[in-house]
Amino acid sequence: VQLQASGGGLVQAGGSLRLSCAASGRIISRYGMGWFRQAPGKEREFVAVISWNDDYTYYGDSVKGRFTISRNNAKNMVYLQMNSLKPEDTAVYYCAADPRRLGVPLRDVEFEFWGQGTEVTVSS
Repeated sequence: VQLQASGGGLVQAGGSLRLSCAASGRIISRYGMGWFRQAPGKEREFVAVISWNDDYTYYGDSVKGRFTISRNNAKNMVYLQMNSLKPEDTAVYYCAADPRRLGVPLRDVEFEFWGQGTEVTVSS
């Protein structure tokens, strides 16, 4: 499966962005889908995941209450709505897919497919 992330950009602190992840090559409606981010000089960080059956969503502590992951199976898309953005949210954001249907993947090693990343910059 190929994943294409988009929607990044420059936004002021307190603003919002919605990232999109378009999948092609396979239907991802039964895949666990996640978002990760990597800031310059830092390790890749878990942001959010939605389980393969849509029963569960989990968020990293730093984004809880501000970010929401969702999917549109008819469009083979996954989204990350980001509200109340902070300068520390600045990073390259990646979407990822886990086809295994084994619980809820939370670690990057559990995801098999990755998109190319979209850059988010939050100014103070």
